[in-house]
Amino acid sequence: MALLDVTNLSISFGGLRAVDNFNISIEKGSLYGLIGPNGAGKTTFFNLLTGVYKPNEGIINLDGNNITNMKTVEINKAGIARTFQNIRLFKELSVLDNVKVGLHNRFHYNTLSGILRLPSYYRTEKIMNEKAYELLKVFDLEGEADYLAANLPYGKQRKLEIARALATSPKLLLLDEPAAGMNPNETKELMDTIRFVRDEFDMTILLIEHDMKLVSGICERLTVLNFGKVLMSGETATVLNDSRVITAYLGE
Repeated sequence: MALLDVTNLSISFGGLRAVDNFNISIEKGSLYGLIGPNGAGKTTFFNLLTGVYKPNEGIINLDGNNITNMKTVEINKAGIARTFQNIRLFKELSVLDNVKVGLHNRFHYNTLSGILRLPSYYRTEKIMNEKAYELLKVFDLEGEADYLAANLPYGKQRKLEIARALATSPKLLLLDEPAAGMNPNETKELMDTIRFVRDEFDMTILLIEHDMKLVSGICERLTVLNFGKVLMSGETATVLNDSRVITAYLGE
């Protein structure tokens, strides 16, 4: 059974059909790419998956459960986490606290315990700190745990955003143009990081990307969107060599 199964998903804004009868099926453990020209509907699809937008039509199933029309926080708890093209960190918080924000959907203490600093509060905080440090070590960020997130170099901010997403223990990780703004060395390191996350965390990853070197280097399968419609789906090499895909990009 597919981890993600999307059927006939559509949304319109005014007279514009931004996503039109979209279908995709992604197996567990896949490293899957979603590509297409600017304005093709890729990020809109991510917003539909995460509850930012509600579809006009269609069904979204995650691990056999219908999550269509759930709220964003409910979808995250169901198992979808994401990063954004424009990095969205809590820049006034420390690196450690950014990861702990992601842990709050798994660890709780009541308001009274937090206000009075009861033993249960300190026990929970200790566990969260340990879990957060474990994730920071994965991304070689433990040395910057006390830094303000805003003071990290750009490439490390990307890593921190992925670490925070993983803190929610997702089944499916959505990466929206993770290589945007990166230099070639940072992109190569990112490719290694994405492969590591998939293998180490047994993670299913769906990414939007314009960097075709990254796409061809890590994605096993691709779906191409153009004007909100699926242009083609299949194995990466086959898709990237198809004349329809080449034409869509040349016409961007």
